[in-house]
Amino acid sequence: MTYPSLLALAPLLILATTVVVAMLLVAVKRRHRLTAAATLVGLALALGSLLLLRSSFPAPQAATPLLIIDAFARFYMGIILVAALGTAALAYTYLGSSEGQHEELYLLLLLATLGGLVLTASRHFAAFFLGLELLSMPMYGMAAYLVKERHSLEAGLKYLVLSAVASAFILFGMALVYSQSATMVFSEIGASAVNTGAARTLLILGVGLILIGIAFKVSLAPFHLWTPDVYQGAPAPVVAFLATASKVAVFALLLRYFVQARVSEYGALVDVLTVLAVLSIAIGNVVALRQNNLKRLLAYSAIAHFGYVLVALVASGPLATEAVGVYLLTYSITSLAAFGVITLVSSPHTTHEAEEVADYRGLFWTRPGLAFILTLALLSLAGVPLTAGFLGKFYVLGAGVDRRQWLLVAAIVIGSAIGLYYYLRAMIQLYLPAEPGVAPSREIAWPRGSGAGALAVLLLLMLALGIYPTPFLKLARAAEVEATPASTAPARAAGLSRLASLHGAAAREILTRSRTQNSHTVTPN
Repeated sequence: MTYPSLLALAPLLILATTVVVAMLLVAVKRRHRLTAAATLVGLALALGSLLLLRSSFPAPQAATPLLIIDAFARFYMGIILVAALGTAALAYTYLGSSEGQHEELYLLLLLATLGGLVLTASRHFAAFFLGLELLSMPMYGMAAYLVKERHSLEAGLKYLVLSAVASAFILFGMALVYSQSATMVFSEIGASAVNTGAARTLLILGVGLILIGIAFKVSLAPFHLWTPDVYQGAPAPVVAFLATASKVAVFALLLRYFVQARVSEYGALVDVLTVLAVLSIAIGNVVALRQNNLKRLLAYSAIAHFGYVLVALVASGPLATEAVGVYLLTYSITSLAAFGVITLVSSPHTTHEAEEVADYRGLFWTRPGLAFILTLALLSLAGVPLTAGFLGKFYVLGAGVDRRQWLLVAAIVIGSAIGLYYYLRAMIQLYLPAEPGVAPSREIAWPRGSGAGALAVLLLLMLALGIYPTPFLKLARAAEVEATPASTAPARAAGLSRLASLHGAAAREILTRSRTQNSHTVTPN
């Protein structure tokens, strides 16, 4: 391990160190404020180290045989760390006044964030699966964190079972791909795309199973059934992390694998992804029309949004990678803001969180700041011009038009029109007169507190993305995926040589055994 390799891994090492420090703090003395502060400092240092990497290592760095730190990885690491910072700040406000000990939530959050960082830098099936499980397993506990609430336990159990099913699909798919390509490195798997006959069929089946498992993780229809129940049952800060950092990490991994493994050369799989995109947009938007629960509405909205971003992936044109980056950035910021407002007006003490649309009736007349942020977030999710969401949808539409994917372009336009209706229906509730005799679910000392500070930062980011997005667009444009990274070429040649030598040794061993058995065989008279 060289010094440049260690420096390239700085975000992961800082985060791993923060996990150990937080565990020691909990072991010495449980203090909610101290553990939350250590978590925020560690996440901030990891985010700051990305700026150092950008200036020190502009070229991709093969940190280990499993991970590569490049502009693509740094961009999505930044999104994940910002989402984790926002979640930690919101969680402190959410749990700050509640009884009991809550330090474990920050440990789970740090571990899940570390798994997300590993996913974004993965270039090998081993890192892919390790990062995915490190991201998923803490989420089971986070979703069921309110152990006294039946809906929270149900959310954790559903996420556990269906996530395990998705992992099984992915593992079986990896086994099939490895059986035909004899490698687990993404860029080397792409060389097997030229296979024909039965080998190509097994390879397509393996890649298809991997895509199905990923579709479970990012809630693409028809693998979305867990999403509304988990969104409704999990605590609001946890849903903010699940909706943003968790899904962004998995989709970033999908994008790298899609490009480097040359999945676009399998016409049947591209057709399947096209169907998944259309189904996600249609089901997400249509079912959201009937939702009176704001968290379930945002859950079905998320299904539609990842259908939109899948359009750019299917298009696979020059704008595809940039469109995916811009869309995931804008979606993450706006979703964090929306769930941040839900967090601040909710409480773990009440019989339910403020999750019904009716709970937000008259919010403007009591908490105008929160109402303004939620309004801007809903308009952005709807893709209204001069908002961050409009920028993302504009890029995705551009990627679809550039590749003449007219069916997908039509799905985006129709889905966005439907989405505008249910977003406006929820937004109108904020400005209606409050119902007499209905008290707010929680008193918030606005604008004080870490959660309010996080919302203020998210508000500034939403305004910047809508009004002056140029710096963010430059970052997304630089986050390109190299189809065959130059740094992997020597490793590829060495791997093929080792494979050939292993096959030769295996063949010699089989021949030797055969001769030995023949020499001991008695020939009958």
